[in-house]
Amino acid sequence: MKRFLLILLNGFGISALHAQSVRYSMAQPYTGLSAYSILQNDAMSFTGNPAALAQTTHAGAGVFGERRFMLKENSAYTLGAAFPTRLGNLGLQLNYAGFANFNEINTGLAYAKRLGKWVDVGAQFNYYRYAIPAYGNASTFHFALGLLLHVTDKLHAGIHVYNPVGGRLGKSSSSNPKPEKIASAYKMGMGYDASDKFFIATEVVKEEDKPVNVVCGLQYRFAKQFFARAGFLSESSSLFAGAGMSWKNLRLDVSAGYHPRLGFSPGLLLLLNFKKKAQ
Repeated sequence: MKRFLLILLNGFGISALHAQSVRYSMAQPYTGLSAYSILQNDAMSFTGNPAALAQTTHAGAGVFGERRFMLKENSAYTLGAAFPTRLGNLGLQLNYAGFANFNEINTGLAYAKRLGKWVDVGAQFNYYRYAIPAYGNASTFHFALGLLLHVTDKLHAGIHVYNPVGGRLGKSSSSNPKPEKIASAYKMGMGYDASDKFFIATEVVKEEDKPVNVVCGLQYRFAKQFFARAGFLSESSSLFAGAGMSWKNLRLDVSAGYHPRLGFSPGLLLLLNFKKKAQ
């Protein structure tokens, strides 16, 4: 029974390693902090801020899987894909978390465009659904907006507004006059590309009805094909770290998060870039 309650609570984003549910960016912060970088931008960066999609120069896709707190029923997955076009860039995001008796799915379509050299804007439209087979399910549509400012060639800052209005699960009725609302979230972040080898970023997150959460992370590339990332979240005093290896158009990361009470959450990230290599 205790095991089931832990799974259910985590599904609603309570005491989660990343301090959030699939309702916004399950793979944060490991994949999302690169939104505040140009040199480290990849197909998953826009999951942290849709405006980061504007910096995509070639198509790519990635998938991130995590087993939260070493429980199979707490497995969570994020799929991201980015496609540049002449009229702006498109992104597709899919999140899934849970197990047969309780699960959440979020699908999103993002669009971003560069407004000159210094400003990028983006928007993402999402469909969210959760299901508890024994009791039913509920779903809703919502949206997110993002803005990135390139203060200098190395310093980048941005804001991300998630579900500012609406996003209620189900319709109002006499028995349920106020359906549950997906929490709104507001984020401000900043990243610094010290070089092509070193990147550092921080983000302040305020989710509705939750305390302010400060996320910090850094990445160091110690060889052309190898790099490492590490960081922490203030709200839950959690740590995360990982190492990646690149080979031609592929990148593989092995990551892990640590919650002081709930333990370890191992993860795996696979990225594929469709950019053709120079001959």
